[in-house]
Amino acid sequence: MSEISVGVVVFPGSNCDHDTEHALTSFSGIKPVMLWHNDHDLQGVKAIILPGGFSYGDYLRAGSIARFSPVMKEVIEFAGKGFPVLGICNGFQVLLESGLLDGALSRNRDKKFLCCQTTVRAVNSSTMFTSLYNADEVLRIPIAHGEGNYFAPPEVVERLEEHDQVVFRYTDAQGLVTDEANPNGSLNNIAGIINRQGNVLGLMPHPERASEKRLGSLDGRGLFESLFRHLASV
Repeated sequence: MSEISVGVVVFPGSNCDHDTEHALTSFSGIKPVMLWHNDHDLQGVKAIILPGGFSYGDYLRAGSIARFSPVMKEVIEFAGKGFPVLGICNGFQVLLESGLLDGALSRNRDKKFLCCQTTVRAVNSSTMFTSLYNADEVLRIPIAHGEGNYFAPPEVVERLEEHDQVVFRYTDAQGLVTDEANPNGSLNNIAGIINRQGNVLGLMPHPERASEKRLGSLDGRGLFESLFRHLASV
């Protein structure tokens, strides 16, 4: 069987691009392709990941300059054709800034950078990114961000909830949605959302940092494996 190429975009300031590359190489049949921010050639990849980090130093606000990188024109067109795009942490911020997802991210509620383990619940396991998770499965996946406080106008949040576009939600270890379990103040404890078409997902937790035992959790592997099984089936 031929390898499936998955693009990882590298912005100036990215610091999770090679972490993501490392995670991808642990899956048989997956070939990571590093895409520089000035690239227009996507090299035939079947999916694109925007990794975490501090693109362009987070100047102005996180993701706001990366949105204008030449490669993002290609990413937006790629997503418009229905191909999968995954944004992790800073990648989620870039997706929001580019309009591929609705809403925005502001400074964490306590105005502090957070780097810690969290628990999230896979509240929608019917997407191409979550199909291997059980419904409402509780996952242990770390976060590392200063601007992860998701917000949007009430009508946008209502629409996201109505159409099952909230994919991950911060919870306690039992899967209960509580304010204490919300690390950054995100509305409705939102940790990750997907577009209406179901091919663009953004989340603040780092699944690549929960992809092998030495990191303390394997719970992030289900996201990558779900995506790769989808790619192999189309």
